[in-house]
Amino acid sequence: MDKLTQLDCELQGHVAILTLNSPPVNALTRVLNDELTLALDRISEMDEVRVVVLTGAGKVFCAGADLKGRASVIQGPGDLPAHSRRTRECFHAIRECAKPVITAINGAALGSGLAMAASSDILIASDKASLGLPEVDVGLLGGCRHAMRLFSHSRLRRMMLTGMRVPGEELYRLGIVEACTTPEELMPTALALAQTIASKSPVSTRMGKHTLNVIEDMSLRDGYRYEQDMTALIAKTDDAKEAQRAFAEKRAPVFTGR
Repeated sequence: MDKLTQLDCELQGHVAILTLNSPPVNALTRVLNDELTLALDRISEMDEVRVVVLTGAGKVFCAGADLKGRASVIQGPGDLPAHSRRTRECFHAIRECAKPVITAINGAALGSGLAMAASSDILIASDKASLGLPEVDVGLLGGCRHAMRLFSHSRLRRMMLTGMRVPGEELYRLGIVEACTTPEELMPTALALAQTIASKSPVSTRMGKHTLNVIEDMSLRDGYRYEQDMTALIAKTDDAKEAQRAFAEKRAPVFTGR
């Protein structure tokens, strides 16, 4: 992938590693916002990529919106709606990326950082990580709707009203992250999981993520009906037929993504 200025991109096998790199705290600047959206949109159409691991450089995952740069972005009529739209679309780019996104939370993920985490598919945290909504202390709101996908009613409101941060160990206890590791083991753990997903049929993981996104807000009846319809489509793919042959022949499947 092209070299970007505030987002490091690396490809390891079928895994794309995206690292937020906007010193000192990886605040979501306009540049980082746009580069992350662009990278995820490109990855959606790159057959060689099957899984994404998203993390942050340094000791902070993302400290939230770039408040220092806000004045240069919002200067006149129309600037605020445009800025809000760009920010929304960045989070949607994570959720709507055709490939599963694992977020490895290396440090504090606040405000926009929490929204990024909540928009991804699987979360892993280090014991230095935390999720929080600090907007109450700077006269703003943001990220609460995303946080509703992770936290209970009472905990979310406590976080929003007090600025409380939830540390990695508590995130694991609550079942919000899949593991809480040392900082040194965070990326190896995330990459091991990514490689497991990458070993599966890419057409199945892609269609599976799409299905989960679609049925998330559906009723039980409508959601399961949609899932059944998607299952019928997946069953017709070459990969599904190969998986069944490999199972019968007691061998590892060789997937082509078709």
